[in-house]
Amino acid sequence: MVKRAVLIGINYPGTEDELLGCVNDVKRMHKSLVELYGFLEENIVELIDTDTSKPQPTGKNIRQAFWDLVESAKSGDVLFVHYSGHGTRLPPETGEDDDTGFDECIVPSDNNYVTDDDIKEIVSHVPKGCSFTFISDSCHSGGLIDSAKEQIGESFKKKPNRKFKCPFGFFSSKGTTSEVETSIKIEQEGGENKFNGRNRFLPLQTSINMLKQASGRDDIKEGNIRTTLFDLFGEDASPKVKKFMKVVLSNMQESGGEGLMLGSLGKQAITFLKDKLNDEDYLKPAMDTQVKSKKEVYAGANTGGFGSNGILLSGCQTNQVSADVGSKDKAYGAFTDSLLIILAETKGKISYKDLVLKSRKHLEKQGYPQRPGLYCSDSYVNAPFIC
Repeated sequence: MVKRAVLIGINYPGTEDELLGCVNDVKRMHKSLVELYGFLEENIVELIDTDTSKPQPTGKNIRQAFWDLVESAKSGDVLFVHYSGHGTRLPPETGEDDDTGFDECIVPSDNNYVTDDDIKEIVSHVPKGCSFTFISDSCHSGGLIDSAKEQIGESFKKKPNRKFKCPFGFFSSKGTTSEVETSIKIEQEGGENKFNGRNRFLPLQTSINMLKQASGRDDIKEGNIRTTLFDLFGEDASPKVKKFMKVVLSNMQESGGEGLMLGSLGKQAITFLKDKLNDEDYLKPAMDTQVKSKKEVYAGANTGGFGSNGILLSGCQTNQVSADVGSKDKAYGAFTDSLLIILAETKGKISYKDLVLKSRKHLEKQGYPQRPGLYCSDSYVNAPFIC
C-alpha cells in the first residue's frame, strides 16, 4: 500500500480578493500527514502560489497533479487531496432565466477554473480498492460532487433559503452576491477575543474582473465567461469548457453558422470556431450527445458520479462560505484548523463521520456559521480517516 497526497494552497497575492491562510493550511496538513499517517515526503506534492520554486497551482497543473495521483494508483493505495483557496460558481450561459444548474469550481492561481465535473471525471478513474479523500476548504464546496451520497449535510436534502445573512455578507441561492464583506470580525467563545477574517468565496463580478485583467479585455460579462476561458487557455482549459465549445459549434452548424457573435469573443476562440465549424470528426461526439447533454454543458448541471471510492469533506454547504481567518503567518482556514486540532487530539484515530461531526461542533462553538459536510458511499462513513 502506498499513500500519496496532493496539497493545494492559493493565497492570490496582489489580487483584489487575496487570502492569507491557504498556504499555511498546506504546510500544517503536510506535517500532519507525515507525523500521524506515515506519508513519505516524496509522495506528497505541494502546489502553492507563494513559492515560485514549487509547481504553481494553475488550472493545468492542478488537473495534471490529480491525474498523476490517480493514474499511478493501485488497489489498496490511499490517495489524498487537500484544497485551500477560493471557490466560485459559474452561472448558466443559456440565455434563459435558469437557476437550476451551476458549475461549482475551485479557483486556480491563473483563474483557469477546475470544475466539479473535472474532479468527478478524474475520481471516476480511481482503481477499485483504492480510496480517494478530497478535503475542500473553500466556499460552495458542498456542491463539488453533488451526485455523491450526502452522509452529513444539508446541501441536497432541502432547498436553501432564497437569501440568507451570515458574517461574510449576503448570498442568494442563485450563487450571486448582493453584498460581500471581504474583511469581517468573528467573535470567539465569550466574545472577548476577535480576529480579522475573510471568506473564501470569489464573487462572480470579481471573477470577471480578474479575467479582464488577465486577458486585457473589457467586454467579459455573464454570458461569455466560458468562451473567454477557452480564449485564454485553449486546450489547457477545463474539459467542461472545451465541451461547451463543441456544443456551440454543433448548434452553429445546425443554423448554418448564424448566431456567431464575433465581437464578444477573443482571437483564439474565433479562430477555433471558424476552423472547426465544418469538421465533422471533431463535432461528432458533441452531436451524438447534444440532446441529452445540452443543459449539462450550457447550464452547468452535473452528470455522472464521483465513483464508489471518492470521499469529500467539504468546509461548508453549497450555499455557504468558508472562513479564512487571522493575519500574516498566523492565518488559517477555519475548517482546516478544526480538522487538524481534532486529528491531533485523537492522534489520527477517528472515522470520517466522527471527524466531520466534531468539526461541526468545533466551528459552531467558535461562532462560525459554516457547516462542514461528508459525501461518500455508505462503506466509508464509519471507516478510519485515510488509513
